[in-house]
Amino acid sequence: MSLFHYVLLAAAGLACLFFDAGAAHAISQTASPGQMAEKPATAATRAVNEAVAGELDFNDRQDYEDAQRGFIAPLPDQGRIVDKSGRETWSLEKYAFLAPAMSRDMPPSRIMPTPAPDTVNPSLWRQSQLVLRDGLYQVTERIYQVRNADLSNMTIIEGDTGLIVADPLISAENAAAALHLYYEHRPRKPVKTVIYSHSHVDHYGGVLGVTTEKDVKSGAVQIIAPEGFLRAAMSENVMAGTAMGRRAQYMYGELLPPSPTGHVGAGLGLKNSSGATGLIPPTRTIARSGERLALDGLTFVFLLAPNTEAPAEMHWYIPELKALTAAENCTHTMHNLYTLRGAKTRDPLSWCRAINETLAQWGNEAEVLYSMHHWPVWGNARVRQTLALTSDLYRYINDQTLHLANQGQTMLEIAENLRLPPELNRIFGLRGYYGSLNHNVKAVYNFYLGWFDGNPAHLHSLPPREAARKYVEYMGGAGAVVQRARKDFEQGRYRWVAQVLNHVIFADPGNTEARALAADALEQLGYQAESGPWRNFYLSGARDLRGLPPARDKNAAQKSNSQSRAMTPDLYFDYLGVRLNAQRAEGHRLSLRMNVSDLEQIWNLRLGNSVLHARLSTDDPDAGIEPDVTLTADMPTVMALFEKRLPLDQAVKRGMIQGDRQTLTELLGLLDSFTPDFPLVLPGKE
Repeated sequence: MSLFHYVLLAAAGLACLFFDAGAAHAISQTASPGQMAEKPATAATRAVNEAVAGELDFNDRQDYEDAQRGFIAPLPDQGRIVDKSGRETWSLEKYAFLAPAMSRDMPPSRIMPTPAPDTVNPSLWRQSQLVLRDGLYQVTERIYQVRNADLSNMTIIEGDTGLIVADPLISAENAAAALHLYYEHRPRKPVKTVIYSHSHVDHYGGVLGVTTEKDVKSGAVQIIAPEGFLRAAMSENVMAGTAMGRRAQYMYGELLPPSPTGHVGAGLGLKNSSGATGLIPPTRTIARSGERLALDGLTFVFLLAPNTEAPAEMHWYIPELKALTAAENCTHTMHNLYTLRGAKTRDPLSWCRAINETLAQWGNEAEVLYSMHHWPVWGNARVRQTLALTSDLYRYINDQTLHLANQGQTMLEIAENLRLPPELNRIFGLRGYYGSLNHNVKAVYNFYLGWFDGNPAHLHSLPPREAARKYVEYMGGAGAVVQRARKDFEQGRYRWVAQVLNHVIFADPGNTEARALAADALEQLGYQAESGPWRNFYLSGARDLRGLPPARDKNAAQKSNSQSRAMTPDLYFDYLGVRLNAQRAEGHRLSLRMNVSDLEQIWNLRLGNSVLHARLSTDDPDAGIEPDVTLTADMPTVMALFEKRLPLDQAVKRGMIQGDRQTLTELLGLLDSFTPDFPLVLPGKE
């Protein structure tokens, strides 16, 4: 099997790696049915949301007009997309509550926003209504987008003889449906080029829906990506993939039902699709800013923007069309300098400088700025203004966080105190629908100063469960804490209620009274949240505290296996080291040689000191030492063996193993499988 086959990598946040499909859910305590019902917004929550409604100009209709400009046709069948087996990968029908007064093909002049219910922050409600607009749109001459067929947009640029497809969504089924919609309304030209703007899965995962491995191998289709794309796409989320996947369930609200008291979107888009995800490696990389490519009658001028929203990202400009994209670095939301699903903190100054360089290069001539999420802006003045304001936003967060840190404020204090200036705060496109000012401030602090705030009392704090028991003891017992928390709840102090009851729950996860009240507090915080991910985290936490069934994605196993088969050998063997149980490995020493037949590579694995090292034979000073056992197989078979999808006995029968078979049995027994639905709002096993 070739590199094309096992370089299929889905993003953490959609699935997890190496999970135990039969593992029981870690939340064993079941709440009573009365605790499971969603609650209405309280008076305190209504007051918070009414204040937001009074803070912003909800009569500003520019975004509504832009979001519908160039509309051609909606997705068919109520936005329902299915795979070959009939399994649904996308549907908009359940989200009709977001815009009950809107027809999906309504012209811009008739689009009127509907008021937010009490259970949704009105600013997030507005954003979700805008994101809900779906279908095929014309951006400008020769540029089209299919929107809301996935979390991201798919952009289709018409060359003289073929199509250039940028960012083909998450799932192949959704990308194929988007291309089909385009073909229903435009001339049927073949796809000749695919561009990945950056290394996140929602910008490459559906590539097999718009082209084939065969066409790429033959040269009929080229794939263009920024330098460092492949490594970033394959490695950014792998090592902590299980933890990240679990947190992503919360971040994207994957277990929340669509409703005014449940899932209303993710801020950056509506949600993630759930189809087949793949990756065909780029055939050409952009290695420097200013590089120009002639693509089927159009000129593309590229600007590299590494270490911004993604480790590998690029912007480009098409001078013949005066059309500019800044990839995902300039959308209609404050983005994440740290994503709540978990990832390395992003560099705000790199982000700011990439936008400034884009503005300097093309700001004087670009007439349209289109993004890989949301909707474009038109007119040179607005293009310049949008880029400049976005640059100012990230620079402000960077500089003012450090300004307050240098005055002695801690991460939590800065996050609580820092506010955007009015000139930035009133701009809808800079509001925290996906990121938030609060957690971006924490990201900047962590980026420069790390997790420690300098207070030695925080240097070696007790772990949560142990500390919780002492807190509850000092507070006079769980009953006293819950009684006081009820009074705070009645006064709308939901942040504190959630915080203090977390101690009670970690001290005694079976305390249903504390769990029910904490769930109610998290729910109200969710109703108040302007950020889609914050809302989803709060409501998902409330759901788990109420003891609702885990409702794990029934396709998780399939997704997980596709990810494990996706890794290159170096990344895969590194991950085996993460799976190693260090305690069980104490005192064990062994060596394994692997002849990876399809890649014509020899890898040496050595275990000692509870550490597993893997080295390519050409880089291994001990390569000549005779191993305990030798395994000969192609890489997918190697993966199947280590994931226990291929029994060791069968490997022996196939003649794959030479030497001491017990060595391999020993190594396999030292590798753990991870459970992807471990608790987040309850303590784990002691």
